[in-house]
Amino acid sequence: MSSPSSVQPRVIAVFNGPNLNLLGVREPEKYGLRTLAEVEQACRDAAAPFGASIDFRQTNHEGVLIDWIQEVRETVSGLVLNPAALTHYSVALMDVVATVPVKVVVVHLTNIHRREPFRATDFPAKVAHGVVAGLGLGSYTAAVRYLAEG
Repeated sequence: MSSPSSVQPRVIAVFNGPNLNLLGVREPEKYGLRTLAEVEQACRDAAAPFGASIDFRQTNHEGVLIDWIQEVRETVSGLVLNPAALTHYSVALMDVVATVPVKVVVVHLTNIHRREPFRATDFPAKVAHGVVAGLGLGSYTAAVRYLAEG
């Protein structure tokens, strides 16, 4: 039996790819007016009732995103991933997601299947546990709640 001080809090990683730092100003008719800071707060709020915390990050660089996933793959209780444009071509990102031993949920703010045909290709989703798309900020909170529930 472990002592209370040795119990580690559950951490859900929420990692974001290219251009998501521009939420709120980039194509608001598609992505809405919410900023990435608001997405982060919503994720924290969704995790809190379950006693989980959020490791929230964003990068415009594929290699950095891959490094982050490798860094946390065995220490988090789940991973929410919005690969952004990397969704449609990154076999390297798909390969690293396949190594994650916990559940990974890919999220998209928009419904990628209702957009340009090339956007329907989702490499990380091929190896992820689930996908939530088209719900705007709700895509993130649904994924966080799912992972936080265990």
